Amino acid sequence: MTLATAVRSLILALIAMPALALAQGSSNLVTAARTQIGVTVSYNPRYEKIAYPNGDVPQERGVCTDVVIRAYRKLGHDLQALVHEDMGRDWAAYPKLWQLKARDSNIDHRRVPNLQAFFKRQGGSLPVTRDGRDYRAGDVVTWMLPGNLPHIGIVSDQRAWTGAPMVIHNIGAGTREENVLFDYPLTGHYRWNPRAAQP
Repeated sequence: MTLATAVRSLILALIAMPALALAQGSSNLVTAARTQIGVTVSYNPRYEKIAYPNGDVPQERGVCTDVVIRAYRKLGHDLQALVHEDMGRDWAAYPKLWQLKARDSNIDHRRVPNLQAFFKRQGGSLPVTRDGRDYRAGDVVTWMLPGNLPHIGIVSDQRAWTGAPMVIHNIGAGTREENVLFDYPLTGHYRWNPRAAQP
């Protein structure tokens, strides 16, 4: 092997490393989300005071955002702290749907529009399409449910008989893996790489 060939191979390997790391992280995120199935068995949107950082409500209950929060936390990324800190950097970039005058570390990260704003600000926003091939395992998706209720889930590495990717989410009966990607109007598609997180 010539020196030029060795250098070229090294450069190509270095270029591929971030993509490989992202793919591995996406697979790990799906695994982390799947561990919640059978553990989080109910849906409870009640406001609760929780610790900060790494605060959580009891594992047997939660809301749709808790699926995403708990999955990322298993990989060492605390969305409670990350969203709280980012809101402190740019309060105006986050929705004002709740008439709040200041941040609230108990609930801010547990609201779908805030997670959407965070992922978008982190450069993780992707086009929303009706083509299942555009959605990879570990992607985060958001919908608007009937009654203008925002919802969020994690794209699975399993596919339904239709060919559409399954989604891991909690829509009311605990964390489940279901064929629901195109059941409701999609409002967001995100592929966040924490390694490339903006300060």
